[in-house]
Amino acid sequence: MMGKTLFDKIWKRHVVKNVSKGLDVLFIDQHFLHEVTSPQAFDGLRVRGIEVLMPHRCLATADHNVPTVNQSHPIKDPLSAVQVASLKANCEEFRIDLFGIGHENQGIVHIIGPDLGITQPGMTIVCGDSHTSTHGAFGTIAFGIGTSQVEQVLATQSLVLSKPKTMKIEVNGTLPQGATSKDVILYIISKLGTEGATGHFVEYCGSVFEKMSMEERMTVCNMSIEMGARGGLIGVDQTTIDYVCDRKDISQKKISFWKTLNTDVDAEFDKSVAYKAENIFPMVTTGTAPDTGIRLNERIGAAPHLSEKSLQYMQFDSNDQVSDQVVDYVFIGSCTNGRIEDLRAVASLIKGRKKADKVNAWVVPGSMKVRAQAIEENLDQIFRESGFEFREPGCSACLAMNDDKIPSGSLCVSTSNRNFEGRQGEGARTVLASPLTAAASALTGKITDPTVFLDEN
Repeated sequence: MMGKTLFDKIWKRHVVKNVSKGLDVLFIDQHFLHEVTSPQAFDGLRVRGIEVLMPHRCLATADHNVPTVNQSHPIKDPLSAVQVASLKANCEEFRIDLFGIGHENQGIVHIIGPDLGITQPGMTIVCGDSHTSTHGAFGTIAFGIGTSQVEQVLATQSLVLSKPKTMKIEVNGTLPQGATSKDVILYIISKLGTEGATGHFVEYCGSVFEKMSMEERMTVCNMSIEMGARGGLIGVDQTTIDYVCDRKDISQKKISFWKTLNTDVDAEFDKSVAYKAENIFPMVTTGTAPDTGIRLNERIGAAPHLSEKSLQYMQFDSNDQVSDQVVDYVFIGSCTNGRIEDLRAVASLIKGRKKADKVNAWVVPGSMKVRAQAIEENLDQIFRESGFEFREPGCSACLAMNDDKIPSGSLCVSTSNRNFEGRQGEGARTVLASPLTAAASALTGKITDPTVFLDEN
Protein backbone atom coordinates (compact mmCIF):
# COMPACT_ATOMS: atom_id res chain seq x y z
CA MET A 1 0.00 0.00 0.00
CA MET A 2 1.31 3.44 -0.95
CA GLY A 3 2.13 5.88 1.86
CA LYS A 4 -0.06 8.85 2.72
CA THR A 5 0.65 12.55 3.03
CA LEU A 6 0.08 14.56 6.20
CA PHE A 7 -2.91 16.19 4.51
CA ASP A 8 -4.46 12.86 3.51
CA LYS A 9 -4.09 11.43 7.01
CA ILE A 10 -5.82 14.37 8.69
CA TRP A 11 -8.56 14.56 6.06
CA LYS A 12 -9.37 10.84 6.33
CA ARG A 13 -9.65 11.02 10.14
CA HIS A 14 -12.22 13.82 9.86
CA VAL A 15 -14.52 12.41 7.18
CA VAL A 16 -17.97 11.97 8.73
CA LYS A 17 -19.56 10.73 5.53
CA ASN A 18 -18.61 10.25 1.90
CA VAL A 19 -21.28 11.96 -0.20
CA SER A 20 -19.89 11.00 -3.59
CA LYS A 21 -16.53 10.46 -5.25
CA GLY A 22 -14.29 13.29 -4.03
CA LEU A 23 -17.05 14.93 -1.98
CA ASP A 24 -17.03 14.46 1.80
CA VAL A 25 -18.69 15.74 4.94
CA LEU A 26 -15.72 16.89 7.01
CA PHE A 27 -15.84 17.40 10.79
CA ILE A 28 -14.35 20.68 11.98
CA ASP A 29 -12.40 20.66 15.25
CA GLN A 30 -12.09 24.42 15.76
CA HIS A 31 -14.07 27.34 14.38
CA PHE A 32 -12.70 30.86 14.80
CA LEU A 33 -14.95 33.87 14.23
CA HIS A 34 -14.55 37.63 13.93
CA GLU A 35 -16.86 40.58 13.41
CA VAL A 36 -16.77 40.88 9.60
CA THR A 37 -17.94 37.52 8.21
CA SER A 38 -20.17 36.29 11.06
CA PRO A 39 -23.23 38.61 11.33
CA GLN A 40 -25.13 37.15 8.35
CA ALA A 41 -24.31 33.62 9.51
CA PHE A 42 -25.88 34.24 12.92
CA ASP A 43 -28.89 35.85 11.23
CA GLY A 44 -29.28 32.69 9.16
CA LEU A 45 -29.44 30.59 12.32
CA ARG A 46 -32.17 32.82 13.72
CA VAL A 47 -34.25 32.55 10.55
CA ARG A 48 -34.07 28.76 10.74
CA GLY A 49 -34.50 28.59 14.48
CA ILE A 50 -31.21 26.72 14.86
CA GLU A 51 -28.79 26.79 17.80
CA VAL A 52 -25.00 26.58 17.53
CA LEU A 53 -24.31 22.85 17.72
CA MET A 54 -20.97 22.96 19.56
CA PRO A 55 -20.27 26.38 21.10
CA HIS A 56 -17.21 24.99 22.90
CA ARG A 57 -15.55 24.43 19.51
CA CYS A 58 -16.07 28.07 18.53
CA LEU A 59 -14.08 31.11 19.60
CA ALA A 60 -14.54 34.73 18.55
CA THR A 61 -12.42 37.86 18.68
CA ALA A 62 -12.67 41.42 17.41
CA ASP A 63 -9.81 42.35 15.09
CA HIS A 64 -10.65 43.75 11.64
CA ASN A 65 -12.63 46.82 12.66
CA VAL A 66 -11.00 47.72 15.95
CA PRO A 67 -8.99 50.94 16.31
CA THR A 68 -5.34 50.64 17.31
CA VAL A 69 -5.26 53.96 19.16
CA ASN A 70 -7.40 54.71 22.23
CA GLN A 71 -9.22 51.38 22.21
CA SER A 72 -10.89 52.32 25.48
CA HIS A 73 -12.83 55.03 23.62
CA PRO A 74 -15.99 54.38 21.55
CA ILE A 75 -15.33 53.32 17.95
CA LYS A 76 -15.76 56.37 15.71
CA ASP A 77 -16.67 54.65 12.43
CA PRO A 78 -20.41 53.76 12.54
CA LEU A 79 -20.13 50.55 10.48
CA SER A 80 -17.17 49.29 12.49
CA ALA A 81 -18.98 50.07 15.74
CA VAL A 82 -22.05 48.14 14.59
CA GLN A 83 -20.03 45.09 13.51
CA VAL A 84 -18.11 44.90 16.79
CA ALA A 85 -21.29 45.38 18.83
CA SER A 86 -23.10 42.74 16.75
CA LEU A 87 -20.36 40.20 17.39
CA LYS A 88 -20.69 40.76 21.12
CA ALA A 89 -24.47 40.38 21.03
CA ASN A 90 -24.32 37.28 18.82
CA CYS A 91 -21.74 35.56 21.01
CA GLU A 92 -23.79 36.26 24.13
CA GLU A 93 -26.96 34.90 22.51
CA PHE A 94 -25.35 31.76 21.12
CA ARG A 95 -23.03 31.09 24.11
CA ILE A 96 -19.72 31.52 22.26
CA ASP A 97 -16.62 32.77 24.06
CA LEU A 98 -15.53 36.20 22.84
CA PHE A 99 -12.25 38.05 23.27
CA GLY A 100 -13.51 41.56 22.68
CA ILE A 101 -11.78 44.93 22.90
CA GLY A 102 -10.01 45.22 26.24
CA HIS A 103 -9.87 41.47 26.90
CA GLU A 104 -6.40 40.22 27.79
CA ASN A 105 -6.58 37.62 24.99
CA GLN A 106 -7.98 39.88 22.26
CA GLY A 107 -6.05 40.03 19.01
CA ILE A 108 -5.93 39.03 15.37
CA VAL A 109 -7.78 35.74 15.00
CA HIS A 110 -4.84 33.88 13.39
CA ILE A 111 -2.43 35.00 16.09
CA ILE A 112 -4.40 34.26 19.24
CA GLY A 113 -5.21 30.64 18.31
CA PRO A 114 -1.58 29.48 18.19
CA ASP A 115 -0.44 31.82 20.98
CA LEU A 116 -3.03 30.45 23.40
CA GLY A 117 -2.28 26.81 22.59
CA ILE A 118 -5.66 26.26 20.92
CA THR A 119 -4.12 25.38 17.55
CA GLN A 120 -2.67 21.87 17.73
CA PRO A 121 -1.43 19.28 15.22
CA GLY A 122 -3.91 17.05 13.43
CA MET A 123 -6.85 19.45 13.70
CA THR A 124 -9.24 20.81 11.11
CA ILE A 125 -9.62 24.57 11.57
CA VAL A 126 -11.78 27.08 9.74
CA CYS A 127 -12.57 30.77 9.95
CA GLY A 128 -14.41 33.26 7.76
CA ASP A 129 -11.08 34.72 6.72
CA SER A 130 -8.80 33.67 3.87
CA HIS A 131 -5.58 33.66 5.91
CA THR A 132 -6.75 30.87 8.21
CA SER A 133 -4.06 28.86 6.41
CA THR A 134 -1.70 30.36 9.03
CA HIS A 135 -2.61 27.54 11.44
CA GLY A 136 -1.27 24.96 8.98
CA ALA A 137 2.19 25.62 10.40
CA PHE A 138 1.20 23.21 13.18
CA GLY A 139 0.37 20.32 10.87
CA THR A 140 -3.33 21.12 10.58
CA ILE A 141 -5.82 21.39 7.75
CA ALA A 142 -6.75 25.05 8.13
CA PHE A 143 -8.55 27.17 5.55
CA GLY A 144 -10.81 30.16 5.10
CA ILE A 145 -14.53 29.84 4.44
CA GLY A 146 -17.34 32.07 3.18
CA THR A 147 -20.21 33.41 5.26
CA SER A 148 -22.65 30.66 4.17
CA GLN A 149 -20.07 28.08 5.28
CA VAL A 150 -19.64 29.91 8.60
CA GLU A 151 -23.35 29.29 9.13
CA GLN A 152 -22.95 25.62 8.17
CA VAL A 153 -20.21 25.08 10.74
CA LEU A 154 -22.12 26.91 13.46
CA ALA A 155 -25.14 24.68 12.78
CA THR A 156 -23.46 21.32 12.14
CA GLN A 157 -19.75 21.59 13.08
CA SER A 158 -19.01 20.18 9.63
CA LEU A 159 -18.71 21.13 5.97
CA VAL A 160 -19.46 19.41 2.66
CA LEU A 161 -16.22 19.73 0.71
CA SER A 162 -14.42 18.53 -2.39
CA LYS A 163 -11.06 17.13 -1.42
CA PRO A 164 -8.19 19.29 -2.75
CA LYS A 165 -5.15 17.87 -4.51
CA THR A 166 -1.77 17.81 -2.75
CA MET A 167 1.37 19.74 -3.62
CA LYS A 168 4.89 19.64 -2.19
CA ILE A 169 7.09 22.73 -2.12
CA GLU A 170 10.63 21.90 -1.04
CA VAL A 171 13.36 24.39 -0.19
CA ASN A 172 16.78 23.19 0.90
CA GLY A 173 20.04 24.96 1.66
CA THR A 174 21.11 27.98 3.68
CA LEU A 175 19.43 31.36 3.35
CA PRO A 176 21.70 34.39 2.75
CA GLN A 177 21.96 37.05 5.45
CA GLY A 178 18.84 39.17 5.77
CA ALA A 179 16.55 36.67 4.05
CA THR A 180 13.63 35.74 6.28
CA SER A 181 10.58 33.49 6.12
CA LYS A 182 8.64 36.36 4.51
CA ASP A 183 11.23 36.53 1.74
CA VAL A 184 11.01 32.77 1.25
CA ILE A 185 7.27 32.86 0.65
CA LEU A 186 7.46 35.99 -1.52
CA TYR A 187 10.11 34.22 -3.62
CA ILE A 188 7.95 31.09 -3.99
CA ILE A 189 4.90 33.15 -4.98
CA SER A 190 6.97 35.10 -7.51
CA LYS A 191 7.96 31.81 -9.13
CA LEU A 192 4.54 30.13 -9.11
CA GLY A 193 2.28 33.14 -9.69
CA THR A 194 -1.07 33.76 -8.05
CA GLU A 195 -2.59 30.61 -9.60
CA GLY A 196 0.36 28.23 -9.41
CA ALA A 197 -1.10 26.18 -6.55
CA THR A 198 -4.81 26.52 -7.36
CA GLY A 199 -6.84 23.53 -6.21
CA HIS A 200 -4.06 22.19 -4.00
CA PHE A 201 -3.17 21.97 -0.34
CA VAL A 202 0.56 22.68 -0.08
CA GLU A 203 3.00 20.93 2.24
CA TYR A 204 6.27 22.82 2.79
CA CYS A 205 9.26 20.49 3.10
CA GLY A 206 13.03 20.74 3.27
CA SER A 207 15.77 22.00 5.54
CA VAL A 208 14.78 25.68 5.30
CA PHE A 209 11.38 25.08 6.87
CA GLU A 210 12.79 22.58 9.36
CA LYS A 211 15.13 25.28 10.69
CA MET A 212 12.36 27.87 11.05
CA SER A 213 10.70 28.77 14.34
CA MET A 214 6.94 28.26 14.62
CA GLU A 215 6.33 31.97 14.10
CA GLU A 216 8.38 31.90 10.90
CA ARG A 217 6.45 28.87 9.70
CA MET A 218 3.18 30.68 10.39
CA THR A 219 4.30 33.53 8.12
CA VAL A 220 4.90 31.05 5.29
CA CYS A 221 1.61 29.19 5.71
CA ASN A 222 -0.26 32.48 6.09
CA MET A 223 0.53 33.47 2.50
CA SER A 224 -0.15 30.08 0.90
CA ILE A 225 -3.41 31.31 -0.55
CA GLU A 226 -1.60 34.12 -2.40
CA MET A 227 -0.47 31.52 -4.96
CA GLY A 228 -3.96 30.06 -5.25
CA ALA A 229 -3.56 27.23 -2.73
CA ARG A 230 -6.50 26.15 -0.58
CA GLY A 231 -4.09 26.13 2.35
CA GLY A 232 -0.59 25.20 3.43
CA LEU A 233 0.86 23.04 6.17
CA ILE A 234 4.16 21.88 7.66
CA GLY A 235 4.98 18.57 9.33
CA VAL A 236 5.11 18.05 13.08
CA ASP A 237 8.54 18.05 14.73
CA GLN A 238 10.08 18.92 18.09
CA THR A 239 9.81 22.63 17.29
CA THR A 240 6.04 22.20 16.91
CA ILE A 241 5.73 20.09 20.05
CA ASP A 242 7.78 22.46 22.22
CA TYR A 243 5.74 25.47 21.09
CA VAL A 244 2.40 23.87 21.93
CA CYS A 245 3.61 22.31 25.18
CA ASP A 246 4.83 25.72 26.35
CA ARG A 247 1.20 26.85 26.17
CA LYS A 248 -0.82 23.74 27.06
CA ASP A 249 -0.41 20.65 29.23
CA ILE A 250 -0.14 17.91 26.58
CA SER A 251 -0.04 14.17 27.32
CA GLN A 252 2.73 11.98 25.96
CA LYS A 253 0.08 9.85 24.29
CA LYS A 254 -1.15 12.81 22.26
CA ILE A 255 2.40 13.83 21.32
CA SER A 256 3.11 10.29 20.11
CA PHE A 257 -0.04 10.45 17.98
CA TRP A 258 1.00 13.79 16.46
CA LYS A 259 4.23 12.22 15.22
CA THR A 260 2.31 9.53 13.31
CA LEU A 261 0.62 12.19 11.20
CA ASN A 262 3.72 13.16 9.23
CA THR A 263 3.92 12.35 5.53
CA ASP A 264 5.15 8.83 4.81
CA VAL A 265 8.44 8.47 2.95
CA ASP A 266 6.76 6.72 0.01
CA ALA A 267 3.79 9.12 -0.22
CA GLU A 268 3.16 10.79 -3.55
CA PHE A 269 1.94 14.32 -4.20
CA ASP A 270 -0.11 15.47 -7.16
CA LYS A 271 2.44 18.19 -7.86
CA SER A 272 5.97 18.97 -6.61
CA VAL A 273 8.41 21.87 -7.00
CA ALA A 274 11.80 22.57 -5.43
CA TYR A 275 13.91 25.69 -4.90
CA LYS A 276 17.40 26.48 -3.59
CA ALA A 277 17.70 28.64 -0.47
CA GLU A 278 20.86 30.27 -1.82
CA ASN A 279 18.77 31.99 -4.50
CA ILE A 280 16.48 33.72 -2.00
CA PHE A 281 17.37 37.24 -0.83
CA PRO A 282 15.41 40.08 0.81
CA MET A 283 12.50 40.86 -1.51
CA VAL A 284 9.76 43.40 -2.11
CA THR A 285 6.75 43.44 -4.42
CA THR A 286 6.44 46.09 -7.12
CA GLY A 287 2.95 45.59 -8.56
CA THR A 288 -0.57 45.09 -7.24
CA ALA A 289 -0.38 41.34 -6.63
CA PRO A 290 1.84 39.30 -4.28
CA ASP A 291 3.57 37.53 -7.17
CA THR A 292 5.51 40.64 -8.29
CA GLY A 293 8.41 40.17 -5.88
CA ILE A 294 12.01 41.06 -6.78
CA ARG A 295 15.36 41.42 -5.03
CA LEU A 296 16.29 44.79 -3.58
CA ASN A 297 19.09 45.33 -6.12
CA GLU A 298 16.88 44.83 -9.19
CA ARG A 299 15.03 47.17 -11.50
CA ILE A 300 11.26 47.27 -11.12
CA GLY A 301 10.75 45.80 -14.59
CA ALA A 302 12.47 42.58 -13.48
CA ALA A 303 9.38 41.61 -11.50
CA PRO A 304 7.48 38.63 -12.88
CA HIS A 305 3.75 38.87 -13.56
CA LEU A 306 3.98 42.68 -13.69
CA SER A 307 1.29 44.37 -15.75
CA GLU A 308 1.30 47.85 -17.26
CA LYS A 309 -1.86 48.62 -15.33
CA SER A 310 -0.22 47.81 -12.01
CA LEU A 311 2.85 49.91 -12.92
CA GLN A 312 0.59 52.88 -13.58
CA TYR A 313 -1.25 52.39 -10.31
CA MET A 314 2.01 52.11 -8.38
CA GLN A 315 3.43 55.16 -10.22
CA PHE A 316 6.58 53.18 -11.01
CA ASP A 317 8.83 53.15 -14.07
CA SER A 318 10.00 49.68 -15.06
CA ASN A 319 13.54 51.02 -15.62
CA ASP A 320 13.88 52.44 -12.10
CA GLN A 321 15.69 50.69 -9.28
CA VAL A 322 13.27 49.53 -6.64
CA SER A 323 15.70 50.78 -3.98
CA ASP A 324 15.28 54.35 -5.26
CA GLN A 325 11.59 54.51 -4.39
CA VAL A 326 10.71 57.01 -1.66
CA VAL A 327 8.69 55.68 1.27
CA ASP A 328 5.88 57.58 3.02
CA TYR A 329 4.57 54.94 5.44
CA VAL A 330 5.86 51.77 7.06
CA PHE A 331 3.42 49.29 8.57
CA ILE A 332 4.73 46.49 10.78
CA GLY A 333 1.98 44.12 11.90
CA SER A 334 -0.89 41.93 10.56
CA CYS A 335 -1.54 38.20 10.89
CA THR A 336 1.51 37.68 8.68
CA ASN A 337 4.10 39.55 10.74
CA GLY A 338 2.57 40.86 13.97
CA ARG A 339 4.12 38.34 16.37
CA ILE A 340 6.69 38.85 19.10
CA GLU A 341 9.60 37.55 16.99
CA ASP A 342 8.72 40.08 14.27
CA LEU A 343 8.75 42.90 16.80
CA ARG A 344 12.04 41.70 18.27
CA ALA A 345 13.65 41.65 14.83
CA VAL A 346 12.53 45.20 14.10
CA ALA A 347 13.66 46.48 17.50
CA SER A 348 17.07 44.85 17.07
CA LEU A 349 17.61 46.57 13.73
CA ILE A 350 16.41 50.07 14.69
CA LYS A 351 17.83 50.26 18.23
CA GLY A 352 19.91 53.40 18.61
CA ARG A 353 18.76 54.75 15.24
CA LYS A 354 16.06 57.21 14.14
CA LYS A 355 13.50 56.84 11.39
CA ALA A 356 13.57 59.27 8.47
CA ASP A 357 11.65 62.45 9.32
CA LYS A 358 9.04 62.16 6.57
CA VAL A 359 8.20 58.51 7.22
CA ASN A 360 5.18 57.54 9.31
CA ALA A 361 6.07 54.23 10.98
CA TRP A 362 3.47 52.11 12.79
CA VAL A 363 4.17 49.02 14.87
CA VAL A 364 0.95 47.15 15.62
CA PRO A 365 1.24 43.98 17.76
CA GLY A 366 -1.00 41.13 16.69
CA SER A 367 -2.55 40.55 20.10
CA MET A 368 -2.77 41.83 23.65
CA LYS A 369 -0.46 39.01 24.67
CA VAL A 370 2.14 40.04 22.08
CA ARG A 371 1.81 43.67 23.15
CA ALA A 372 2.32 42.79 26.82
CA GLN A 373 5.39 40.72 25.97
CA ALA A 374 6.85 43.56 23.90
CA ILE A 375 6.38 45.97 26.80
CA GLU A 376 7.93 43.48 29.23
CA GLU A 377 11.00 43.30 26.98
CA ASN A 378 11.12 47.11 26.62
CA LEU A 379 10.65 46.85 22.85
CA ASP A 380 8.01 49.59 23.02
CA GLN A 381 10.64 51.95 24.38
CA ILE A 382 13.00 51.15 21.49
CA PHE A 383 10.22 51.81 18.98
CA ARG A 384 9.32 55.16 20.50
CA GLU A 385 12.93 56.31 20.83
CA SER A 386 13.41 55.56 17.13
CA GLY A 387 10.28 57.55 16.21
CA PHE A 388 7.98 54.59 15.56
CA GLU A 389 4.38 54.57 16.86
CA PHE A 390 3.65 51.56 19.07
CA ARG A 391 -0.07 50.86 18.87
CA GLU A 392 -2.75 48.57 20.28
CA PRO A 393 -3.66 45.19 18.71
CA GLY A 394 -5.72 44.78 15.56
CA CYS A 395 -5.57 44.11 11.84
CA SER A 396 -4.79 47.81 11.37
CA ALA A 397 -3.43 48.96 8.00
CA CYS A 398 -3.47 45.47 6.50
CA LEU A 399 -6.90 46.08 4.99
CA ALA A 400 -8.10 49.56 6.02
CA MET A 401 -11.41 48.43 7.54
CA ASN A 402 -10.55 50.60 10.54
CA ASP A 403 -9.04 54.03 11.12
CA ASP A 404 -5.54 52.98 10.00
CA LYS A 405 -5.68 53.92 6.32
CA ILE A 406 -2.78 54.89 4.07
CA PRO A 407 -3.55 58.17 2.24
CA SER A 408 -4.12 58.10 -1.52
CA GLY A 409 -0.88 58.20 -3.49
CA SER A 410 1.32 57.43 -0.49
CA LEU A 411 3.77 54.53 -0.71
CA CYS A 412 3.68 52.08 2.20
CA VAL A 413 6.21 49.34 2.87
CA SER A 414 4.01 46.80 4.61
CA THR A 415 4.60 43.47 6.36
CA SER A 416 1.06 42.36 5.52
CA ASN A 417 0.05 39.80 2.90
CA ARG A 418 -1.71 41.61 0.05
CA ASN A 419 -0.88 44.59 -2.10
CA PHE A 420 -4.11 44.88 -4.09
CA GLU A 421 -5.32 48.24 -5.37
CA GLY A 422 -6.93 50.11 -2.48
CA ARG A 423 -6.19 47.35 0.02
CA GLN A 424 -4.62 49.77 2.52
CA GLY A 425 -6.83 52.70 1.59
CA GLU A 426 -8.23 54.20 -1.59
CA GLY A 427 -5.32 55.04 -3.90
CA ALA A 428 -2.72 53.74 -1.44
CA ARG A 429 0.36 52.08 -2.94
CA THR A 430 1.60 48.96 -1.13
CA VAL A 431 4.98 47.24 -1.23
CA LEU A 432 5.07 43.92 0.62
CA ALA A 433 8.23 43.17 2.59
CA SER A 434 9.67 41.45 5.64
CA PRO A 435 9.80 43.21 9.02
CA LEU A 436 13.56 43.71 8.57
CA THR A 437 13.14 45.33 5.16
CA ALA A 438 10.26 47.47 6.40
CA ALA A 439 12.32 48.66 9.37
CA ALA A 440 15.35 49.45 7.21
CA SER A 441 13.15 51.42 4.81
CA ALA A 442 11.72 53.46 7.69
CA LEU A 443 15.24 54.45 8.73
CA THR A 444 16.36 55.65 5.29
CA GLY A 445 13.09 56.89 3.79
CA LYS A 446 13.62 54.68 0.73
CA ILE A 447 13.05 50.99 0.04
CA THR A 448 16.19 49.55 1.61
CA ASP A 449 17.98 46.22 1.84
CA PRO A 450 18.20 45.40 5.58
CA THR A 451 21.64 43.83 5.16
CA VAL A 452 23.04 47.38 5.09
CA PHE A 453 22.19 47.67 8.79
CA LEU A 454 22.78 44.01 9.62
CA ASP A 455 26.37 44.39 8.37
CA GLU A 456 26.82 47.45 10.63
CA ASN A 457 25.43 45.56 13.62
